Amino acid sequence: MVERISADQLIDDLTAVIRDAESLLRATAAQTGEKVEEVRARAEESVRMAKERLSGLEQETLRHARELAGEADVYVRGNPWQAVGIAAGVGLLLGLLMSRR
Repeated sequence: MVERISADQLIDDLTAVIRDAESLLRATAAQTGEKVEEVRARAEESVRMAKERLSGLEQETLRHARELAGEADVYVRGNPWQAVGIAAGVGLLLGLLMSRR
């Protein structure tokens, strides 16, 4: 589960970097000069590549989630009473934990 959390955090961080970089590019649009244009072009390319990577990561995450949901579905259909028992146990445990607050 730790790996999943870090992937979600990576997506959030990359999204924030892209948003900030786009804001910076808009804010410096009025700046002119060869050096500024060169830096802006590199930044725009970096933002474009980051968006592509983020899109690919999101697609891979969705594919993996669909696979896990399919595996869970097969398991529940193959073991319905065991799945009901597990769900009831988890519900009882959560109820006990929440009632202590």
